[in-house]
Amino acid sequence: MTQQTGYSRTQIVLHWLTVVGVLGAFFTHDAMIALHEELRETGTITTPPIHAAFGLLVLAIALWRLGLRRKRGAPEPEGEGLQKAAAIWGHRLLYLMIVAVPLGGAVMWFGAVEALARGHGLAGRLLMILFLGHAAMALWHHYAKKDGTLRRMMRPG
Repeated sequence: MTQQTGYSRTQIVLHWLTVVGVLGAFFTHDAMIALHEELRETGTITTPPIHAAFGLLVLAIALWRLGLRRKRGAPEPEGEGLQKAAAIWGHRLLYLMIVAVPLGGAVMWFGAVEALARGHGLAGRLLMILFLGHAAMALWHHYAKKDGTLRRMMRPG
């Protein structure tokens, strides 16, 4: 993996598609619970599982992003010491969760492993907390530190 000064256009597009996918999955969670109840009661569902579609989109994009990151690299995080370590581990945890949450949901839905439902819901909430923390730190870098971190995810470099 090589170190880059900026992200590629593809990396940027995939990042923002991940945002759309995570938000879409989060806001369609209740609809998926209703579908699950309908399936349990009737054995069929009458509407497409949009939550699952968002989850599979996030999983596919996450795997693509990881492969691209391995091949192309990523810019060095801003800061030093603890701040840099927090950025590195925060990104690692985000990547772990954007793979694990939809993968767990897919196993639960397609494998009919109902026991995963509670853990999947908790993991989804943890992902949203990480997601919001990530967005807050990007805004802090942009408006308080004015260090260009957010711009790296808006313009290829």
